[in-house]
Amino acid sequence: MNLDLDINGHKAYVYTGGKPFDAALPCVVFIHGAQNDHSVWGLQSRWFAHHGFAVLAVALPGHGRSAGSPLPSIEDLADWIELLLEKVGAGDTAKNVALVGHSMGSLTALECASRHPARIARIALVGTAVPMPVSDALLGAAKDNEPKAISMINTWSHSPRGTVGGNTVPGMWMLGASRRLMQRQQRGVLHNDLAACNAYTHGMDAAAALTCPALIISGNKDMMTHPKSAAKLAAVIKDMRIVSLDGAGHALMAEQPDAVLDALRSFVV
Repeated sequence: MNLDLDINGHKAYVYTGGKPFDAALPCVVFIHGAQNDHSVWGLQSRWFAHHGFAVLAVALPGHGRSAGSPLPSIEDLADWIELLLEKVGAGDTAKNVALVGHSMGSLTALECASRHPARIARIALVGTAVPMPVSDALLGAAKDNEPKAISMINTWSHSPRGTVGGNTVPGMWMLGASRRLMQRQQRGVLHNDLAACNAYTHGMDAAAALTCPALIISGNKDMMTHPKSAAKLAAVIKDMRIVSLDGAGHALMAEQPDAVLDALRSFVV
């Protein structure tokens, strides 16, 4: 099941995990990373929706089935998430919203919780780093040679095991699925997203200002957001726990979906 909402004059597609959305339930918002959409959270969103939670797995503006142009900054994305929560009435009467973000989505969740703390009960940051610099080579490829940029990201996002196999679904090619998802996005979205991550400078201040508990899930083979960067972020958050997944790269939800779910369950439930 899904919601088609109007936010700032554009259609926003939000997957609800196969259950009707009920604003009275505790809510979990799943926020994807650069050049992705709601579908990267398939297992996790469905589990929470079928175990007593209201789920909002978003396709950010200009991504997937959501209309409009991609938003140019992490701050804009954070405010868009707040508008979404207002639209559906999540957290209106209680601080019962958990934000779960991957990569660019983790920066969005962090900034949103810092800017709009009244609704947010906790945040989970998956494959995160603050700051999240993007190399000139990758930014240039994203602007001028998007297929090359997609190939670079897929190589760096997966652990050595993930690049040769390891999909939890036998016969499915992990890198091929990821590449196809990225190819389906509009032209220009990838450069926009990477530039937004690269330009975000407020992360450490947002982390220090957090008033809610936070969880970091990182892969110890992550070449995109190195675990050392996650550890530096964790050091400034007051109420913090960190889970390291052995052998996982940056594409944590694809490589170790059950382990990601287990970590989220123990933190949110």
